[in-house]
Amino acid sequence: MTILASTGWVVGYTIGIVVVLVVVALVVPILLLAARIGRQAGAIDASLGDSVTNTAALSQLNTTIDHATEIITGLQRGRERLGG
Repeated sequence: MTILASTGWVVGYTIGIVVVLVVVALVVPILLLAARIGRQAGAIDASLGDSVTNTAALSQLNTTIDHATEIITGLQRGRERLGG
């Protein structure tokens, strides 16, 4: 009976060790991928900052369009007055 009880503990520990190894085998790639994403996040953030800087002038586009429209309207008035 002692051998059966001892064998049960050995089987239990073996199953426990196998489960822990499987969990570690699944978690390690996830952690490596997370570290890789973390390293790339800085470059992505810097690129987005550059995009904000490079597109800042677009906020003034409506003002430019308004001024261009006024200029075109003035040119059309001038053309009409000149008979063209």
